[in-house]
This record gives sequence, C-alpha cells and structure tokens, in this order.
Amino acid sequence: MIRLLATCLLLLVSPGIQAQEATATLGTGARTLVMRSTTDIAIIQPALEAFLVSHPDMRIDYEQWGSNALYANALSACTGETPAADAVFSSAVHQMVDLVNSACASSYRSGLTQALPSARRWRDELWGLTEEPTVLIYNRALVPADDVPGNRFELLDLMRQKPDAYRGKIATYDIAASGLGYLYAFSDSSEATTFGALLEGFARTQAVATCCSAEIIEAVSQGRYLLGYNVLGSYVQNAAPTNVGVILPEDYTMFLSRAYMIPRQARDPDAAAALLDFLLSVEGQGLLSRAGLIYPDDPSETGLLPSAKRFIALAPPLLVAVDRSNAETFLSVWNTAFPPVAVP
Repeated sequence: MIRLLATCLLLLVSPGIQAQEATATLGTGARTLVMRSTTDIAIIQPALEAFLVSHPDMRIDYEQWGSNALYANALSACTGETPAADAVFSSAVHQMVDLVNSACASSYRSGLTQALPSARRWRDELWGLTEEPTVLIYNRALVPADDVPGNRFELLDLMRQKPDAYRGKIATYDIAASGLGYLYAFSDSSEATTFGALLEGFARTQAVATCCSAEIIEAVSQGRYLLGYNVLGSYVQNAAPTNVGVILPEDYTMFLSRAYMIPRQARDPDAAAALLDFLLSVEGQGLLSRAGLIYPDDPSETGLLPSAKRFIALAPPLLVAVDRSNAETFLSVWNTAFPPVAVP
C-alpha cells in the first residue's frame, strides 16, 4: 500500500524519475557508509572529509540525487526492492517526513540530537542539519534599482506595472520536476495571502518554470532571466556570481533545514549515527556554515527581522503537501500560471 500510494504521487508530480546525478567516493577505509543526498557533492565534501579524519577506518560512497528520484529510491528501499542507503539527506523535507511516517526510518537519540530545536527534529527519526533561506535573486546590471522588489507585494506591483519588460524574464522551480520547488510553492500557498495574485502575475509575465537552483542562478547571471523567485539561498552563495543580487523578502522569508534520516534497512546504522553526530557537533555545524548551509542569525548582518522568519518545521503538517488529492488540486491551480509543456 505504501508503495502504491507513493507511486501514484510520484507519477503525479514527476513525469521522469531519474537515477543519481553524480557519485563520489571519499576516504579509503574498509567500512563503507552509503549516503544518498540532494546536496551537491562539492558543497558538503569538506564536512564529510573532516568526519573521515576522525574515522580513518571508513569511506563514504556519496550519491547525489534529484529530490523526487531520491524519494522514489528511499521508498523502494523501504520495501526491500532496492538496497538501502545508510543515510538519506534531502532538501525536500515533506518527502522525508512522509518516509518517516511510512515506517522507513530507524530511531536514534544522542545529546546532540536532543539539543536540536523542536522544528528541526521529529520522533528521534528525522533531524534538520541546516538553516537556509529561500530568496529572490536579480541581475544587478539589468534590473534598475527602483525595480528591485524587497517583498512579494513589490514583486506583484512590478509584474503589474511592467509586464512587457519582464515577460519571459522571471523564473522559478518547475514544481513537477523538483520536490523542493513543490514544497516551496505549497508552503507559499499556505503562508501568503499574495499567492493567488503571484500566480496571476506569473501568468501575465509568462514566467518560466525550470528545473533547479543552479540553472536559475546561472540564467539570471547571464541575463536570460532578470529575476528568480523562491531560490535556495545557499546555492546562490556557493555559486557566488557577483552580478546576482539576493533579497530576503521582508514580508516573510522561508527557512529550510535539510533533513537527515537513517533508513530502517540501513546496512551500517551506527556509521550513519556517527556521521549525524559529527554534523551536529560544533565542528560539523561550523563546516556547514562555511559551506553556506547555515545562514547568519544576526539581523544587523542579514537585514531580516526575526518576525519575518518562517521555519519549515519537520512535523506532521508537511504530510498535507504529499497527500495525493492535495497535490493534484495544487498542481491544477499551479498550471493555470505555468501550463505543462506538451510532449510530442
């Protein structure tokens, strides 16, 4: 039943499930930890290599996946159809909550996991390791200073007042292809009174729904798009394009904590638990911060008031986002602004 429901949802939200996007082997130890993750290898590699310094008997086989494909793989491993990873680490946290709810996770508790805020842990089976904002980005050279929106209301005004100037020049995630993009859009629909107007504005300006953070950031940097909406801020920081400006919307800025799970079928859960504790340690959190995965918390540094922060909590309400009926209804509304491209 779990597999059937998951397959229905995945067919609904992702027309083409693919295998891992990249792989890497770190370390030379005889004890192998298999980690499947949506995080780019280059971003997390320094933290993993630091862990291996204190665990020379280990090596990490790291697999980088798209979020929907990773979700499908984890569900398949949960039912014993494919070999399980030892650790799963994903930005599509609604899918991770669903995996835990489907009895696919192992339980673990330590002083470090217990010290996490309640929004970053659930049932001793899911832990949030990062704190990353969802941002607006723009091309500094091509977007006039007066046009730069500081919040969603100003973005709406811009699309209403200058639809021709921004026609085909605003990009966001394709939520059918990106689990993270789907989560952001669904969270927006719950959080913002502006969501319906945003969809109308996107339709008016013929905004583009595309695959992923890297593509949106690169295209904004090149001027193919002028604005990117709901982009994962850590990827902007790591790409470091000097001509791309970043806005933390002052009406509200969503913060995501990538979720770590030890699968119930993991071959070496102790190794996965050791890595979890390292990534939650002072050293591990410092390395994740240097990788751009933990955003500064000082308003004088970020310009964002604490009242504007909206944390996406690892909690049962996220299951609403993976409910098949809700997903179908939501995608129908979304497609009024972003009609799906017909496949020849």
